[in-house]
Amino acid sequence: MTDVAVPSPAVAAMATRRSVAYRLLREPTAFVSTLFLVLVVVAAVLAPWIAPYDPYFTDQAKALRPPFEDPSYLLGTDAQGRDMLSRLLYGTRLTLLMGLVALVTGGGLGALVGILAAYYRCVDGLLMRTMDVLLSFPAILFGLAIAAITGPGLTPIVIALAIATVPLLARIARSTALVVMQQDYIDAARSVGLGDAAIIRRYLMPNCLSSIFVFMTLRFGQIILIGAALSFLGLGAQPPTAELGTMAANGRDFLFFAPHIATVPSLSIFAIVLAFNVLGDALRDVLDPRLRQ
Repeated sequence: MTDVAVPSPAVAAMATRRSVAYRLLREPTAFVSTLFLVLVVVAAVLAPWIAPYDPYFTDQAKALRPPFEDPSYLLGTDAQGRDMLSRLLYGTRLTLLMGLVALVTGGGLGALVGILAAYYRCVDGLLMRTMDVLLSFPAILFGLAIAAITGPGLTPIVIALAIATVPLLARIARSTALVVMQQDYIDAARSVGLGDAAIIRRYLMPNCLSSIFVFMTLRFGQIILIGAALSFLGLGAQPPTAELGTMAANGRDFLFFAPHIATVPSLSIFAIVLAFNVLGDALRDVLDPRLRQ
């Protein structure tokens, strides 16, 4: 009798995730959102090469030019005569980088805490009560507190956003890990003598990644929005740094006669956050079998 090789749950989960991209791209809204985000990321990464001007070069003779009036300045100029398109590219780059660092740091730590809390029930109460305490403080309050201690800047904003993300990811990871812990292959892995680290690495974490990834996609949009709001309040990047929230704040004094200074970065924030939210909803629908039925 020939033995039939049965793939492990981790391998099966990996094969399942490979088909997610195909199902996702069949959704029109998900496809458009993904395409838009890819273009935004590529433009942000290539900003030093595709930006038409230095985003910090000032020319008062060309200040406050409206969009599309001069072909050399497609999105116009700000109050210092700086090219809005160049500043938009650099600002998007910095905003995405800020959100990515906060998401990876806070999300990774939160996912680890949630999985450990689900696996080691002896520390579950202590870890999750700590997460509940952190969850009671909004991200803006963390930003205000850290900025009051260290002063305004990108670093305190990233720290605040990362801390605010930890309890959210911990709760998602814990609830998903508790479901995975009830599966038969976890008991089988224990019966053959696998250690805790091996079980967590081979079985628990791979089967929690889908839920964690969906939530992190949704959270990315929220982080960008909150980070831009903190920068708008003057707690983030300081002028003349090109950052979307700071750029929107710089245009407040010109809303009536040069509204493009504030609306261009504001619309960019809106579009990016909306795209991440649509993509996150589509991922949830694709990965949740109950929603596919």
